[in-house]
Amino acid sequence: MAETTVAEVMAELAALEDPKARQVNEKHGDDHGVNLGKLRDLAKRLKTQQELSRRLWDTGDTAARLVALLICRPKAFERADLDAMLREARTPKVHDWLVNYVVKKSPHAEELRAAWFADPDPVVASAGWALTTDRVAKKPEGLDLPGLLDTIEAEMKDAPDRLQWAMNHCLAQIGIEHPEHRARALDIGERLEVLKDYPTPPNCTSPFAPSWINEMVRRQQDR
Repeated sequence: MAETTVAEVMAELAALEDPKARQVNEKHGDDHGVNLGKLRDLAKRLKTQQELSRRLWDTGDTAARLVALLICRPKAFERADLDAMLREARTPKVHDWLVNYVVKKSPHAEELRAAWFADPDPVVASAGWALTTDRVAKKPEGLDLPGLLDTIEAEMKDAPDRLQWAMNHCLAQIGIEHPEHRARALDIGERLEVLKDYPTPPNCTSPFAPSWINEMVRRQQDR
């Protein structure tokens, strides 16, 4: 098969551009107008292509970067590559996919988690918190859960949006997965009231930590 070029992918993304999708995405800080289902279909056709992925990333275009993250080989990136990419990933969806689809599968995930967690840039720090939340759920050994709760209690209320969201997810995950810390997690959530009034569609779980914890624990008990 002839090698796909960046220009061909960009042309296909331009053809998929939908002004309505862009309007919705821009409300969430994402500057692209491609339906994510169609974008995933395009990535599926391209299959894994690390070199193309790097070149698409270098365009700086949000839709192209999302495709890049779906067709890359996560283990092929050096730690410095991933650090640079995270600092360039300023839109929420690119940031989210980079952390979830690439960094989590990288052999450098734990080193990056520790480095990003304490970063002065709140968007970078939010990635450190997201990786910590993943460990709270899957591999909590060695994490200082009471210490995490201390930090959340002291800093979440006034944290910038992205960092606050990530801290709140960590708070909920501790409460859901670790019964011995549940009462404290619920108490912190109730007192700080972060995301208490977040508009939540019917049949969706509220991101307000006490509601989220109680709902997920109830589901576990119903199994």
